[in-house]
Amino acid sequence: MDNIYAPRIAEIVRVREETPTERSFWLGLGDEGFSCRPGQFIALSVFGHGEAPFGVANAGENLAELQITVRRYPGGQVTEPLHQLREGARVGLRGPFGNGFPLDALRGRDVLIVAGGIGLVPVRPLIHEILAHRQEYGKFTVFVGARTPHDMPYKDELAEWSQRPEVDLRLTIDVPHPEWDGHVGLITTLFQGFELDPSRTKVVIVGPPVMYRFVIAECKEKGVADEDMIFSLERTMKCGVGKCGHCAIKHKYVCTDGPVFTYAEIKGFAEEPI
Repeated sequence: MDNIYAPRIAEIVRVREETPTERSFWLGLGDEGFSCRPGQFIALSVFGHGEAPFGVANAGENLAELQITVRRYPGGQVTEPLHQLREGARVGLRGPFGNGFPLDALRGRDVLIVAGGIGLVPVRPLIHEILAHRQEYGKFTVFVGARTPHDMPYKDELAEWSQRPEVDLRLTIDVPHPEWDGHVGLITTLFQGFELDPSRTKVVIVGPPVMYRFVIAECKEKGVADEDMIFSLERTMKCGVGKCGHCAIKHKYVCTDGPVFTYAEIKGFAEEPI
């Protein structure tokens, strides 16, 4: 598209409730298709309300449909009206933007993904990528944490992954729940008794910023180097192309330099996002 600020029109072709506050939307993209990499994001417009960035929930070349999963925030300028839309509604789409996850750096290494809450959304395409090319990666483990069982998106997919020998999936909820017989505790408690080889392991961490410092501490205790901890930051973005400065952190722009960074790249910032 010649004008990076002009959205293309997409049609909502399917809507699915994932949790009480999160819904998945499948966006039909017509004959043009859409190509994006795991970890990239789009800017979505709800006409008459505004535009906001969202990580893609699927990735690939020439996609006929793009999936996003969006949490509704009370009073949210975009998320509230988006959750009111149904099949047939039209939205605007710009992108894809951002660098995505460093697949070349992950290949040949053990990979641990730590996803808290809505953080499962941007790492979902990465999980798909690793499972589709499983022989290119070493030991593969995924930690997923949520407040309650009802707050976990992609429940059917999590159930399917839990049966696959190619991935070690470990789930936890924050507090006991009558409908849950699995692990209970904050996501950092999944590190207890978990063994990793720090010389081989890359750790991908996505979730609410409050969890980051605690996950970093667990990784450091196990000897993981700063350059082997990888984050996707959820800092507010506007233009998506590094022009407005809204997402600037010192000399970095989350929308163009990121949203994926290693801890080594961001740990010294005066305004440290994690």
